[in-house]
Amino acid sequence: MEGEKCSEANNRDLHSVYSARDWLWSAFVYTAMVNYPTEANFMMPLPAYPVQEMCKIIDGYPPGATTLSKVFGAANLYYNYSRTEKCFNIEHGTDAHGLHGWDWQACSEMVMPMTCSNESMFPPSAYDYKGFEDQCMKSYGVKPRPHWITTEYGGSRIEQVLKRSGGNIIFSNGMQDPWSRGSVLKNISSSIIALVTEKGAHHVDFRSATKDDLDWLVEQRRQEVEIIQDWIEQYNTDLKQA
Repeated sequence: MEGEKCSEANNRDLHSVYSARDWLWSAFVYTAMVNYPTEANFMMPLPAYPVQEMCKIIDGYPPGATTLSKVFGAANLYYNYSRTEKCFNIEHGTDAHGLHGWDWQACSEMVMPMTCSNESMFPPSAYDYKGFEDQCMKSYGVKPRPHWITTEYGGSRIEQVLKRSGGNIIFSNGMQDPWSRGSVLKNISSSIIALVTEKGAHHVDFRSATKDDLDWLVEQRRQEVEIIQDWIEQYNTDLKQA
């Protein structure tokens, strides 16, 4: 992509610097999320461990290269690893993965306050509930329920709540996935189990098995199948005794 020229018309299509900011934000956030140990195409076609590949791109620039050049070069891996794009549609891209569905869910069920500190690689930002509420009303005609999710599932007391009311749950966590910070990382009971993999990424265990899968991933899937089989066998035993 670097070195290619977009048409003058496409260059004029960018109406806001925030569109460029969000385009870059998406590249880095989603690459961190899908830092899989093998090539994959879940969000975009990407190499194995794409975060490390992004870092190599940034480190490979010569002295004197601008920060913007390095950032764009790294983002180019996410948007054009396949080398099929000649011009990026920064402002009017399609929602190929249905990510707007998550926006709807955040508005209707899972209000998730997020901020960025001055120590983040991203621009600092505070959480503005009123602005979030207005956007939900504008986009979906929905007024958020900020306390529904914590009332339903226990919030910071999720362990106490699920221990008394839940069962047969596997919390599968890859610690490469930034979302793992908000997950359950310890067993809650004998049937509410946390499986944690240091090098795993976003639901990597749900992806189709390949010949290149590493031993820890194969073992994780084996454990999950074994746990679920035990639940099914116990259910069938209980059914016969009922």
